[in-house]
Amino acid sequence: MKSKIVKKMLSALLISSMMIGMLAGCGSKPAQEAEAPVKEEKADSDVKEEPAQAEAQEEVLEETTIYVPHWDSSVGFCYDLIAGFEAEYPNIKVELIDIAGAEYNNKLNIMLNGGNECDVVWVKDPDITASIAQKGQLEDLTPYIEKDGIDLGIYNGADALNIDGKQVGMPISTGFYVLYYNKDIFDAAGIEYPSNDMTWADFEELAGKLTSGSGNEKIYGGFLHTWQACVQNWAVQDGKNTILNTDYGFMKPYYEMALRMQEAGTIMDYSTLKTGNIHYSSPFAQGTVAMLPMGSWFIATMIQKVNEGESTVNWGVATLPHPEGMEAGNTVGSTTPLGINSASKNKEAAWKFVSFACGEKGAKIIAESGEFPAILNADTIGIIAGIEGAPEGVADALKTKGVVLDRPMDVFSAEVNQMLGEEHSLIMVGEKGIDEVLEEMGKRSAEIQGK
Repeated sequence: MKSKIVKKMLSALLISSMMIGMLAGCGSKPAQEAEAPVKEEKADSDVKEEPAQAEAQEEVLEETTIYVPHWDSSVGFCYDLIAGFEAEYPNIKVELIDIAGAEYNNKLNIMLNGGNECDVVWVKDPDITASIAQKGQLEDLTPYIEKDGIDLGIYNGADALNIDGKQVGMPISTGFYVLYYNKDIFDAAGIEYPSNDMTWADFEELAGKLTSGSGNEKIYGGFLHTWQACVQNWAVQDGKNTILNTDYGFMKPYYEMALRMQEAGTIMDYSTLKTGNIHYSSPFAQGTVAMLPMGSWFIATMIQKVNEGESTVNWGVATLPHPEGMEAGNTVGSTTPLGINSASKNKEAAWKFVSFACGEKGAKIIAESGEFPAILNADTIGIIAGIEGAPEGVADALKTKGVVLDRPMDVFSAEVNQMLGEEHSLIMVGEKGIDEVLEEMGKRSAEIQGK
């Protein structure tokens, strides 16, 4: 909005110009100084407004504040992204609502149900997107996308956000599994580093060759974190099955592999990890693990740990191992959506933020932080690979051919995933056999989904 001083100056200009019947200078003002597009009267009727100026004026919005909830905002790219957006759209102010990650889903639900100020819906756990959409709380972005001519084909996971014929969100960031490895352990064993074309059978065999020592001096060839995803994800990697199946026999080979590796001592056992509350980052950063299948988000963590002297590990990244008979380069992961609250009073301004944050400019800002944008191309991969401390060869490892969603965008995904986590632990601690638990998973999944 104009300041009082500017208004007084304009008033003086108007008075002084009445003698010649002409308004001067308004058409050339920057968009952020104008309350609304002003049609300029010209003394010479043959002089027309420049098309570029007319187009720019159509994009002008009144000074607006939009409210954007986010979780644990001090970590990651959030503030840089907002700064970049406000520089591009100085008449739109972003009011960030920072919420603790553990409380985020509950508070977002309260905000959406209670009509609180919330214009942009930043979904933390993608598998709840369908539930939010089912309540009618996500605006259909199709008209906005078509108007701006956005190609959804450049995004990881955009098609998954088309629910019941409505594009309920745009992917802003993505995460997928890769293989981290400790070069020094490989060098000491005289073994070549992992290639970008390795099967899970290769992974198991290699872990056995790299395991050495005992007690506090032991080096583990592999590491499977306690999340059920670190077994079940390899089973859905080929895209033939999902966690919403009611027959989970397809998971059996990967549970068998995990238990064999536990028994052989080539990975830390599940019970030790759980009772010791051991996070996957510690053993790898301390140099006691040769190979770690983990999400791409861990790249930024390792860069930071090494750059700040918290770790001396000489590390590398390779493509995630794949099932036998599957083409290399296919992995499994998720995408984080941005949407617009269907009850927002500032939908146009909210769309400006969504399209900027999810677009190429936002993607570069995200990549500069070491995180992975949903637009993952040569430019953004190059930015990540060029960050100080990024390992050599990371760009090749990140060139995926496909990313299968670990959890489908479905109203039952969150509940089924929680159930699978409960059953997963029974297998890993040896309380029940694999077949018995997989059968129980199928029954519980059918009950949840009403099948």
